[in-house]
Amino acid sequence: MNNKFFVGRAIWLLLIIAALTTSSCKTNQNGKPNIIVLLVDDAGYADFGFMGCEDLQTPNIDNLASRGVVFTDAHVSASVCGPSRAGLITGRYQQRFGFECNPGDGAVLDSKEQTIAATLKKAGYTTAAFGKWHLGAKPGYRPTERGFDYYWGFLAGGRSYFPNPRQDVEGNTRAITENTTHVTFDGYLTDRLGEKAVDFIDRNKDNPFFIYWAPNAVHTPMEATEEDLKKFEGHPRQQLAAMTWALDRAVGNIVDKLEQEKLLDNTLIFFLSDNGGAHNNQSSCLPLKGWKGNEFEGGLRVAFFATWASKLKGGREFDGLSSSMDIFATSADAAGILEQCEGLDGVSLLPYLTGETEGEPHSELFWRKDQKAAARINDHKLIRVEQLPSVMYNLSEDISETNNLVDKNLEKLNELETKLSEWEKELMDPLWTEGHTWDTITWMIHQDLMNNREVRVKDPAQLKEYLSNKN
Repeated sequence: MNNKFFVGRAIWLLLIIAALTTSSCKTNQNGKPNIIVLLVDDAGYADFGFMGCEDLQTPNIDNLASRGVVFTDAHVSASVCGPSRAGLITGRYQQRFGFECNPGDGAVLDSKEQTIAATLKKAGYTTAAFGKWHLGAKPGYRPTERGFDYYWGFLAGGRSYFPNPRQDVEGNTRAITENTTHVTFDGYLTDRLGEKAVDFIDRNKDNPFFIYWAPNAVHTPMEATEEDLKKFEGHPRQQLAAMTWALDRAVGNIVDKLEQEKLLDNTLIFFLSDNGGAHNNQSSCLPLKGWKGNEFEGGLRVAFFATWASKLKGGREFDGLSSSMDIFATSADAAGILEQCEGLDGVSLLPYLTGETEGEPHSELFWRKDQKAAARINDHKLIRVEQLPSVMYNLSEDISETNNLVDKNLEKLNELETKLSEWEKELMDPLWTEGHTWDTITWMIHQDLMNNREVRVKDPAQLKEYLSNKN
């Protein structure tokens, strides 16, 4: 009798201990971490509190960043939306398969390219994408045909944040689809995208999941709710402040759901922008030079952090050269399947963040978009534009890219030019370009920035006015 009592009490105590030890970190059935990519759109390098911003409010994003590792030298693989997403989702330079420039309606991500979603799905993950796709609207190339079990979003590169009768019609690539079915929505799209992600977590919390959450915030059009605009009345960047506040609210709701379900500690989360801030959405890329669409740091270097409480020590910075292409390899490493992934240009960041490996993930990175290209080797960066003299900078000394070193270090210039040429031999020609108008605009922007002078034109309307005045 007494023995049974003590045995029963011991079992009871063990159950309590087990419950306590699992109360703060719930693992799924196979122990693999959940993985979430929070990819925002056209956000400025300096437009988050964790990056030093003081006039835009991002408390939820900042809190999440404080739990993770902030990358101080992180870049995307392209300065515009579509190619950048192609590089992230394949873990490869998108120029290898011709996705070099922003796509038109008929452009698609090569079906031979393996996506991060398809790879994780094979490893037992339930996968979902939310928001902007911009990688192909044709049948056979949509999210649910590229490795995602569930999709709620729009296929084009942008749309209104509110229901729009011109866009929200079946067959329009800007309309919302759930999987492949046309649906409508109410209210503000950023909020709805956050809620849809929360719903997905609720339905899939007992098994490992992968979420690619890609809202159109804070891409144009500059639209916000009346309530959010009122909160920032009188703000010099009122529209962006309101849109960023809604973005932060949606991220906060996703994180709150993870905490509520005790999933946060075992969830690997990446946060970044697809490229630098745009010239027309009130964003700031300071102290960087340039913005979305050009090869200067303002177009390529982004705010970027990763958090995984059960594995990575948070509250710190990592200064190594890193890329959005590393997300694929890092996720595969976390899921225990990195050895199955071949042909990646990205590398796993985990051994660098845990201290198992010293040094930097990359000693060199490259970019090319039609007439413009850039190369980074350690601290030096080359920018090459057709029919213009190249420029070279030492980013460790000149983050704003103002002091051209071409005539001061010919040996380094030759090294960068040679490396860039060798890399280009591995690529294919772009399958499409952005057309004469945008080629002219971006060429003129580079010419002005390379000469440290005021930029003459930034969009087609300004180009038309400039040419009219010139004639």
